[in-house]
Parts: sequence; C-alpha cells; structure tokens
Amino acid sequence: MSERQETPVQEIAKSCKNEVPERFIHKNGYPQAQVDFVPLMDDFVVDFSLLFDHSSSESHHLELAKLQSALSQWGCFQATNHGLSSTFLDEVRQVTKQFFHLPLEEKLKYSRLMDDYDGYGNDTIVSENQTLDWTDRLYLSVHPEDKLKLQYWPEKPLAFRKVINEYTAKLRMMFEPLIKAMARCLSLEENCFLKEHGESVNMAGRFNYYPPCPTPQSVLGIKPHADGTTLTMLLQDSEVEGLQVLKDEQWFRVPVIPDALFINVGDLLEIMSNGRLKSPVHRVVTNSDKERMSLAVFCLSDPNREVGPVAELISDEKPQMYKRVQQYQDIFFQYYQLGQRPLDAVKI
Repeated sequence: MSERQETPVQEIAKSCKNEVPERFIHKNGYPQAQVDFVPLMDDFVVDFSLLFDHSSSESHHLELAKLQSALSQWGCFQATNHGLSSTFLDEVRQVTKQFFHLPLEEKLKYSRLMDDYDGYGNDTIVSENQTLDWTDRLYLSVHPEDKLKLQYWPEKPLAFRKVINEYTAKLRMMFEPLIKAMARCLSLEENCFLKEHGESVNMAGRFNYYPPCPTPQSVLGIKPHADGTTLTMLLQDSEVEGLQVLKDEQWFRVPVIPDALFINVGDLLEIMSNGRLKSPVHRVVTNSDKERMSLAVFCLSDPNREVGPVAELISDEKPQMYKRVQQYQDIFFQYYQLGQRPLDAVKI
C-alpha cells in the first residue's frame, strides 16, 4: 500500500534554509534545469472564438489549421478568447492562493487518505527510491455531481466552492466542441472521438502550489510525465513561469499568457487517435525566490468505459497501436510514480 508524505512541502520550504531534504533531489541534476537557458515555445496560440465561429469560413479554417499545426508539433496549445474574463480567471487564482495560505491546521482538515486520490497532500510514495516532487496539491473530483467528495472541498475561503463550481462548469461546456475540432483537424467525422470517449465526461481539478526552492538546479516541481487524460485544461500562474514541454529531446518553456488556458492532449486521446495525436511529456521547474500556483482540470472518459483507437484510424498501413483500456488512471498512477510512461503498458 502506498503512503503519504506527511509534511507539506510548503512547511519544509519555510524551514529548510539553503538545503532541501535528500528525497527531493535529482541526484544527477537534470539537463537545462535553469529556466533562463530553455527556449520559449513558438506560435501555438489558438483563438477559440474563431475556432468555433463557422460564420466566417476563411477565419475559421485558418484557425483550424493553426490548431492542427499546434497539435501535430506540440500536442498542446494556448487558447485565448475562450469566453472566460480576466477578472473571473483572477478570482479562480485568488481562491486557490487563499486556500494554500490558510493555516496548516485548516488545510489538514482536507487531507487525502491513503486509499484516495481526492484531498490535500503531496506526492504518493510508492518506492523508497522515488524522487519527490516539490509541490503540494489539492485534488478534487468536480464532475459528475455524484462523484464529488464534498468532505475534501474547502469551506475557506468562503468563495472557493462557488467560484470553482462556476469555473469547471464553463470548462465542461468547452470539452465537446474542442474534441470535435480536434477530429476535424485530422479530416475525420467530428463526432468520432466523442463516440469513443462517451458523451459524459469525468472531470477532476488539481490545485498546485510550488513553494520557493533554494536549489532549483536539482529539484523539480513535478517530474516529467504525460497526462492520463483525454484533455487537460490548465490555468497557469499569471506571473511566474515554470511549465516546460519536451519536443524532440529538447525542453521548451511555456510562456505565461495571463488570459489563456493551456490545453494538452492526454494519453486517452492519443490512444483514441491511434497515435496521430501525441500526449506531450512536460515538467514543472522550481523557482528560488517566488511561489507559483496553477490549476489543472483533467477531462476523462468514464473509468468503467472501454476506450480504444477509433476504427477510421486503423488500416493495413497504420495498424492498431494500443489495446482497448478500462480504468486507465490506475495504470497511469502506478507507472507515473515510478517515472515510467504509462502508455507503454497498453501498446500492442
């Protein structure tokens, strides 16, 4: 059985002076650790309003082509003009920040149990040799309603539940048109991924807090991984960079665009697309003097639903690459914590 790292990283950061505990240190460092030496990603901003506005066919097709280019090159993109105001996005960031700035005893009321994903905590320890991530998180199931575990939903700050319910409801409305647009990018019938995925979508939010780290050259906020989702929608910190994406064995910085949502393909969509869409490997670096926060909303199929490559993408020239899977999140967490790629477990 896995255990939970007892002391929040936020508390360790307050007391560790210039040294961090051994279990957080990547022994050989890691290449391009310093953010300043990692190049920025280029040209992957997509205008949602044009992507879904069929009345202006030329602008719509140009934006669809931009989406196709971003997905083929990166497996991710920054979405602007998505209908969420700057003021509202700042409210989402504010309630996240307020939660992590609560007294420790208040946050501990929402501690994750050993056999649960939901709740407040940090890295799940599955191996004595595991290098721990320099982050605390609050993980909440947010949809469907019967999956909510309200005992983990903070009652402070007072606006938390209202703001997060409103935010995730708006993201849920984006999911279907977005996955249809991705199918059109591949010149497929627009409902093909939706039919394979199932029209219901399970959603969970991961609120991330990265304290300042005195040794950013040897400690990661989150180790390299790809997401075990269909899609992930990330609200970045409005000021502090940290997210990096791997492309062709080179790390690239994801720039901060305060009003944008960073959206990436997950493993489930890579499976459904039979490898045509790639789930990008990414990591989070630490910062020596600034805290950083973000909110990732994970969109997944029902875990009991069997998901596999859509039939239109299987041929003699392109045989089926992945098995059909159920309960992929269980596979994902087991492999992720060991630093291995979960997709490898379901390749044919």
